[in-house]
Amino acid sequence: MTMDDDIAHVSRVMAPSLTAFRGEPVLAPSYWRKRLQRIQEEFPLTAMQWFQVKDLLGELDRFEAERGEA
Repeated sequence: MTMDDDIAHVSRVMAPSLTAFRGEPVLAPSYWRKRLQRIQEEFPLTAMQWFQVKDLLGELDRFEAERGEA
């Protein structure tokens, strides 16, 4: 799996997993945040990949803010 594939996978499944179980997360926002931070810290990213990861982290920020978890 390439880094593009991994980022695309997170992009596809993160949002649905946050509300899949009767509106509650199947995988906690902290799981996704750690996964995305690991990608940022451990792998050399292109500018586009960096932007995609930052955008996904922003989605997590908004999700947590809406639920009062920030």
